[in-house]
Amino acid sequence: MSIILGIDPGSRVTGYGLIRVHQNQISYVASGCIRTNQGDLPGRLKLIYQGVQQIIQQYQPQEFSIEQVFMSKNADAALKLGQARGVAIVAATLANLPVFEYAPRAMKLALVGTGAADKNQVKHMVCQLLSLTSSPQADAADALALAICHHHTNNNLLTKQTTAGAGWRHYQPPEPK
Repeated sequence: MSIILGIDPGSRVTGYGLIRVHQNQISYVASGCIRTNQGDLPGRLKLIYQGVQQIIQQYQPQEFSIEQVFMSKNADAALKLGQARGVAIVAATLANLPVFEYAPRAMKLALVGTGAADKNQVKHMVCQLLSLTSSPQADAADALALAICHHHTNNNLLTKQTTAGAGWRHYQPPEPK
């Protein structure tokens, strides 16, 4: 049995979602949002770091999946998103979690079957796959989708016995001394 934490980073709202995998079956554990609507960017980044750290301490996940940065028309927004990702990744690596990164299109393809799926299609599939009776918030649904995507990708890689995965990257922290 393992728990996977998915993170949908944002400088104002960071979604998180946790799923449990037991005998190749997935189930919902928890989801929500870390809201940092007020204050300067350094203060918001601190709140994101502390929020992810608290989630890791509370739920003890074994793996961590996060959305890769995508190119945006607004360079300032892309930089802030990258910084939000960075503090979330630092929280995961300090907890010695392996980090898996997925492109938005790869996540949508894994869940919906098309990389061009919209947010409502992703949310619908999250609800279906996890047998949820109510829809999570959009950022939390994306985070759950990233956790599910990681499970599907990891399961497929193990089945195929290959490490070639389009749209994902893995970072394994070194063993503590």
